[in-house]
Amino acid sequence: MTVVIATQLRPDRLLYLEQMHASLTRQTVPWEAVLVLDGAPPENVPAPIAADPRVRVLPLPRPVGAACARNLGLNLVNTEFVNWADDDDVFPDWSLGVRLAAVTDRLGWVAGYSADWLPDGTTRVWECPTPPGFHAAGDVVTYWPLPQDTIPIGPTTILARTRLVRAAGGMGGLVQGEDYMAAVGVTNLAPGVLLPLPVYKYRKHDGQMTQGEQYDELELAARQHAHAYGHALRNAFVAAQAA
Repeated sequence: MTVVIATQLRPDRLLYLEQMHASLTRQTVPWEAVLVLDGAPPENVPAPIAADPRVRVLPLPRPVGAACARNLGLNLVNTEFVNWADDDDVFPDWSLGVRLAAVTDRLGWVAGYSADWLPDGTTRVWECPTPPGFHAAGDVVTYWPLPQDTIPIGPTTILARTRLVRAAGGMGGLVQGEDYMAAVGVTNLAPGVLLPLPVYKYRKHDGQMTQGEQYDELELAARQHAHAYGHALRNAFVAAQAA
């Protein structure tokens, strides 16, 4: 089981990154991590993370953006399963274990709910539009009728087979919303299960990458691309099955 984390090692996020790593150390199953430095110097990696032999650090010579950084990190994944994570969020202690335990030979992925982690320390569960339970390949994207609607599933809650993530094209190539591409790609290619449990804490703070005018300028365009990709991929498979 490998967790891929891309980071620019921004000073205001280093403590958050340490907390993400600390949450990994509390998991109930063995894990590895690939920490992709998106143009950041390796000497700035926090000491506890640099000293952990389970963490492989991949320095990139220049900033390339989250989608590319995560895809390049995927090159180093040698385990059967992979999960994306952000540098400012955390996993509940049982997150990886409960999802791995739900995997069967039939399934390509297992996901869950996420919990918004508010500045006052409280959490608020975010239930995605996709209902809990088993979902056939291509089912999840049907819960995303329009690009501007709520995304159908939390991308960072998806633990998936590595070969499936590669087949889906990883994180696509968007400047933002790249995780939408991964989510609809993986769930279109294989059946999976959504657990009605918050398996990921999504930190809400002023330094979030998803805040501000610059983010809003491209959000709809990114959603339109990921939405079109997801529905086109599903339609191609439906047509192939009907032929």
